[in-house]
Amino acid sequence: MNDFNSVDTAIIVAMIVVYILGTSWLTIRLRSKTNEQFMTAARAMPPVVVGVLLMSEFIGAKSTVGTAQEAFSAGLAAGWSVVGASIGFVLFGLFFVRKIYSSGEYTISAAINQKYGKSTMVAVSLIMIYALFLVNVGNYISGAAALSTVLKLNQPLAMAIIGVVSTFYFTFGGLKGVAYVTLLHSAMKIIGIGLILGVALTMTGGIKPMVDNLPDYYFSFDGKIGFTTVVAWVIGTTGAIFSTQFIIQAISSNRTANGARRSTLVAAVLCFPIGIALGLIGVAARYLFPTMKSIYALPVFLQHMPSLMAGVVATSLVASVFVSVSTVALAIASLIIRDFYEPYFNPTPERKFKVTRLLSVVIGLAPLVCVFLVPEILKLSFFTRAIRLSISVVALVGFYSPFFKSTRGATFGLLGSAVLTTLWYAFDNPYGIDNMYIALVSPLVVMIIERICVHLVGAAVPDTKPSSSV
Repeated sequence: MNDFNSVDTAIIVAMIVVYILGTSWLTIRLRSKTNEQFMTAARAMPPVVVGVLLMSEFIGAKSTVGTAQEAFSAGLAAGWSVVGASIGFVLFGLFFVRKIYSSGEYTISAAINQKYGKSTMVAVSLIMIYALFLVNVGNYISGAAALSTVLKLNQPLAMAIIGVVSTFYFTFGGLKGVAYVTLLHSAMKIIGIGLILGVALTMTGGIKPMVDNLPDYYFSFDGKIGFTTVVAWVIGTTGAIFSTQFIIQAISSNRTANGARRSTLVAAVLCFPIGIALGLIGVAARYLFPTMKSIYALPVFLQHMPSLMAGVVATSLVASVFVSVSTVALAIASLIIRDFYEPYFNPTPERKFKVTRLLSVVIGLAPLVCVFLVPEILKLSFFTRAIRLSISVVALVGFYSPFFKSTRGATFGLLGSAVLTTLWYAFDNPYGIDNMYIALVSPLVVMIIERICVHLVGAAVPDTKPSSSV
């Protein structure tokens, strides 16, 4: 094991600092100067750039560190947490992108408002803000685990660094600045994952020794996770893609609907190999360091690299953290401004832009209050996807099934699903039923019951209209 001395640590820290300063300068150069650029990059983004943005939303800090952590305990099947995004992006591109793009909106709640009305829009917005806030809590935890390992920092300090730098990125850059800086972040992330995988397989002597010595489930289809959970992951990831605010926002930044569809295919192609790589890294960590805490399954390999290589990988992890926090926080800010501040205060464009930036600072730092409450990153990640899945269900019903376009049914379905799914998660999935299935079924059940009740009440009330005489 390469225990970094003070010189090695100084080299790694210097590389990270130079990277942060360089991308900060780039953010300022590409910063959003209007609210339209902040929210949708003035609808002028090329599909490849948007595709990278979409991929980065689902393969951020919590997915990289969290997938390796889960693979450490449950096997290569943990890679389904990312591979499922490839399936989800293909389905999103085929069935939903054109409808969202043609709505002209950049928030999922505003698009749903066109189908159900204001009360449902408010419910969607509040639920999405709740889910995305928890997403960033997970991002801070996983990012701090990576930073504290390589930089020998305590976790609170690592989290503070993440909060300050990420908040700077999206507060000044907006979607326009974040998009192009994310290209660099994503390139670093892919290089870093590749280097970690190379070191891990070198240390294990390849895949065969792991297959020969680890329990069989480490290389099975569903591992120790179980088939129903794997299916729940794929469903939840797909549902989250269909409704996550930043996904809708990124799609809206394309020049055309066809470009929006192409961007989802780019994201699908990028997600698949990364999911496999992260699963292998976690399994390799289990083979080499069986008594280690699982959360360090990915960052532990940094301590087995030369300092320059470790610096590149550490920088890639930092980049992954920053882009994750930035995109999620940007999405929360967009929801609050579009759905609450703008309708009630009717601000001037200049005033709205100023308030957006001030609000962004609060949103970027708020997760620091809750980061010590949730130790299991991947479970938190999929719980937040379950919350968003219920929004996707209601959205799909609204776009494809006019029979169920009831504002009351949609609103009650969303709120009931959010509460029930949260309780199901808090009580650790009673009866072995994953909370993802609760999120999938509960809004539909409420909407169907509401429709039946309306029909029965309508049938019970006699027609009091006077009959016309012939």
